[in-house]
Amino acid sequence: MPAYKAPLRDVRFLMNEMLDYPAHYQTLTSGQNADAETVDMILEGAADYCENVLSPLNQSGDEEGCTFNNGEVTTPKGFKEAYDQFVMGGWQGLSYPEEFGGQGLPMSLNLIKSEMMGTANWSFTMYPGLSTGCMNTIMQFGTDEQKNTYMPKLVEGTWSGTMCLTEPQCGTDLGQVKTKAEPAADGTYKISGTKIFISAGEHDLTENIIHIVLARLPDAPAGTRGISLFIVPKFIPTADGGVGERNTVSCGSIEHKMGIKASATAVLNFDNATGYLIGEINKGLHAMFTFMNTARIGTAVQGIAHAELSFQGALPYAKDRMSMRALSGKKEPERVGDAIIHHADVRRMLLTQKAIAEGGRSMIYHAAKLADKMSDALANGDQAKFEEYDDKLGFYTPILKGFLTELGLEAANHGMQVYGGHGYIREWGMEQIARDARISTLYEGTTGIQALDLIGRKVLLSSKGKVVRDYTAEILKFCATHARNKYLRRFAWDLTKLCAQWNTLTVRIMLAARKDRDIVSSASVDFLMFSGYVMMAYFWAQQAVIASEKLEAGNGIETPEFYKAKIKVADFYFDRLLPRAQGHAESMVTPSRTLTSLAPEHFSFDY
Repeated sequence: MPAYKAPLRDVRFLMNEMLDYPAHYQTLTSGQNADAETVDMILEGAADYCENVLSPLNQSGDEEGCTFNNGEVTTPKGFKEAYDQFVMGGWQGLSYPEEFGGQGLPMSLNLIKSEMMGTANWSFTMYPGLSTGCMNTIMQFGTDEQKNTYMPKLVEGTWSGTMCLTEPQCGTDLGQVKTKAEPAADGTYKISGTKIFISAGEHDLTENIIHIVLARLPDAPAGTRGISLFIVPKFIPTADGGVGERNTVSCGSIEHKMGIKASATAVLNFDNATGYLIGEINKGLHAMFTFMNTARIGTAVQGIAHAELSFQGALPYAKDRMSMRALSGKKEPERVGDAIIHHADVRRMLLTQKAIAEGGRSMIYHAAKLADKMSDALANGDQAKFEEYDDKLGFYTPILKGFLTELGLEAANHGMQVYGGHGYIREWGMEQIARDARISTLYEGTTGIQALDLIGRKVLLSSKGKVVRDYTAEILKFCATHARNKYLRRFAWDLTKLCAQWNTLTVRIMLAARKDRDIVSSASVDFLMFSGYVMMAYFWAQQAVIASEKLEAGNGIETPEFYKAKIKVADFYFDRLLPRAQGHAESMVTPSRTLTSLAPEHFSFDY
């Protein structure tokens, strides 16, 4: 199994040189304590924990999996001890208010920590990761009493959280939710129903699990307008903040999955369980989107996590494995063959992995700055600013989640391919990365759902294309600034043409939808992928800017090879990966009839 090494050089490059996190933190209420020394200490501490505690448990956790016995779930050997170290290190409360026991640092630091953890061991990271969304929901929509009851223990990490949306008859279409919430005389509610696919729904890591549950009141309107949100703890909290009597929520089973086997995915049965309304009646879906958007950004991180880990496994193997001679002549004449890294096709796979991991990381770290601004506005009670940054982040979210997870899966498959037949063998660990990566394109909304959210809700309905015009205007300013730079003019010219094309495609789909409503759906995934390729191109161009400036300045920089590599990988991305966007562009404007004209009964002739 690849031994994870935190890519701190690239992390610091993005934070300090490209995205200027130090200046960004000075604009935040929560950033005043995020000085260079503190941030560096956090990065080093997270790297040490991930490399030496979590990474060694990744393969063994996959082999052992979780054990279910009469409603109780046991996590793999070493997980409980690793989680105890996580709690002792204060890692869960990194970005939560000091009044609840947290450290009050920006949300972006928590995300960067989560990237390291997820790359080292995604299954383990699911447990505290689900708590993040639970805490964010309670912080935004909970009463003061609810915050005081639940936040200290959740921030401490001794309690964990989940989100309970999916039911046997519905996944994305939450209007079909059947879980019932009956009002009780004491102001609580009795929750009854079954939820499935509940990540971290039952386990042995924490003393209590706080479920955030969608349910429907007896007189609620039909569909999504009639869903409310409830806090349903596994154990009822006592007045002094301890653990009281067991609630009537139980684990019926855990799923037997293709990957992330050390993460317990539970079927939960609520049998008149005591629940507490959070937010307004019949507005639970609005509140749940806080949880879902948190989870979607977290899932986008999985895309780069698996790309990074697979790259870290493939690179040393490609340098060591000998096979034939390079077509351009012997590279290692003293050996029986040349290392496969000298073969152009192997380099194609390695460069694709590197471009996806580092390009995706830059996209997510930029989005994390928006999340910081949004959280800061919420903490300061500035609703207008909160909504402004929420809208900006809303445009990024489906692209990050859909595009990066699709590319992360591709990168994981490339890692297996570099190994050849050995990549298919469990001992090497490369096939586990591909299995673990597969879920990322499915949960928290499939790629198709993300694509419909992007083009249908964000681009066409909410903004009539303005969100694309605004974003491409930002890119065009960048292009104008760097059009004369010898390193960057080809990037600027390509991006300029793509910005014009992006806007044209948006208008074409908008106009075509007047007569062909299905084109919105038929074009959606191609539109999302096109958007992702252009966005990643913009971020690779920005990385090339910083690298070229550093090389031009000279001044005895310690790692000129790092900056030279950035430019080379940017070249590779523009030459080899960005052209994929044109296939998506051509496909998305094709009339929907090629998808819709075949009658359902004619898909098969096996009568």
